[in-house]
Amino acid sequence: MVRINKDNWEAALAALKPSKRDMEYGLGLHRESIVCEPYGFSPLSEVPPSYILKKAETNASPREMQSYRAEMRVIHYLLDEGEWEVYREAFDQSGITCIFQNAGEEIQDPLIILERLSRYSHVTDMKSDFVFKAVVPEDIERAKKENRHCLYMMSNGVPLVQRWQSPEEELHLLKLFFMLGVRMMHLTYNRRNMLGDGCGEPANAGLSDFGRIAVREMNRIGIMVDIAHSGEQTGFDAVKASSRPVVASHSACAALNSHCRCKSDSLIRAVAESGGYIGICAIQKFIGGRGGINDVLDHIDYATKKFGSDHVAIGTDILYLSPVKKEKEIQGPPGQRMRPGWEKLWPAYEVPEARQKDFERYAPTLSWTNWPLFTVGLVQRGYSDADIRKIIGENVLRTAKEVIRGTDYMPAKVERKRA
Repeated sequence: MVRINKDNWEAALAALKPSKRDMEYGLGLHRESIVCEPYGFSPLSEVPPSYILKKAETNASPREMQSYRAEMRVIHYLLDEGEWEVYREAFDQSGITCIFQNAGEEIQDPLIILERLSRYSHVTDMKSDFVFKAVVPEDIERAKKENRHCLYMMSNGVPLVQRWQSPEEELHLLKLFFMLGVRMMHLTYNRRNMLGDGCGEPANAGLSDFGRIAVREMNRIGIMVDIAHSGEQTGFDAVKASSRPVVASHSACAALNSHCRCKSDSLIRAVAESGGYIGICAIQKFIGGRGGINDVLDHIDYATKKFGSDHVAIGTDILYLSPVKKEKEIQGPPGQRMRPGWEKLWPAYEVPEARQKDFERYAPTLSWTNWPLFTVGLVQRGYSDADIRKIIGENVLRTAKEVIRGTDYMPAKVERKRA
């Protein structure tokens, strides 16, 4: 297999400087372990300009064009054998068994959430021999045994009926999306919604009464409560309202970098005491530091030493994007400068110029296909095999089992054969 993003791999090795023993041992441990990314994206394809041009010639509206681009980035792999081989190689190189796939948009509109969910469901339906949709946590274990990969679907928003007649009716769609395979949802996404305040709201008012009802309904159905983009008080309120583990799937430690997407020690402790975990992300402006893979490992170190290895995971929030096909003779439609989307509405965060240059310099070390080097880095830092297995997958798997076990829509026994 030819290594994708070889230069990025070499950049990460130069940053880590592992010994031959640590390198070989870490890569071997990664291959043997169940690896779960608690928030991520399966590889995406760039869309050839000719596709975009052809769609634009149909006089599609801006919303149609946006939706088409998003759709083709997910399903273009199904239409092009060369692109499918790139998808396979990228996924295999990551060594990830299961991605908690962001399959719902940062919104409460059920049709928009359904649109994204349908794309990933289509990929797993068409290519189940390689990547399939996990519907119970045991499917993740099955994927590892069968040398396959799987997607555990989640949504960045809670779908609402939006008729506002009663709390129960508003949350009616939760069970429908559970039946469609969605197993985790964000309560909020940066800003305030009807459930509570996001991390970008200066008021930090916490969960609404309706939000508390939503948490209890998610518990009943078996949907994991994710506070990654929620405000501090919303996080505390969610833990208090929940009878099952709460997670911050892709965040970081505010003690190391004071960004609104990071969580305070007291909130991380509350999440840990609920039985959940904090997933350390690989978004540089969130984790701060000097730049690159070592900063991710620093946050893992901090969280593990402070809260225990049972409550830490790695949710990178980064993706692999395949190179676009070269079509020099074709020019796509002219681009349009767009206003920042709703999900971008949060406090300004200024990065000093010198640090920004470091961030850019070390950015290649955070390539998604470098995922095995997180394991190598943990070996370097002296973690035991047991703790490494927890951090790279077992904590996520355990929590998924605890959230779904004995809920109202789960049979006592689930029979799952190879799709």
